[in-house]
Amino acid sequence: MIEWVGWIATAVFAVSYFCRRPAAMRRVQALAATLWIVYGITISAPPVIIANLVVAAVAIISSFQRRDQSNSLKAQAESIR
Repeated sequence: MIEWVGWIATAVFAVSYFCRRPAAMRRVQALAATLWIVYGITISAPPVIIANLVVAAVAIISSFQRRDQSNSLKAQAESIR
């Protein structure tokens, strides 16, 4: 049964490449990493847990930073006009 969590995590990660917006892709990847964390906890695999904690955190943080940077660049461009 637990193997299915790993397979679902793999599928979710693969589906993330079909997201049109980069922020959405990163959030879907964070979801996949969270599933990998559950899998890692269940099989008692610290490297899987730690690696995916890092991936999930970076994916979530960068999904918001990119949007903020993009809005900032748009505001700068509009102020120049």
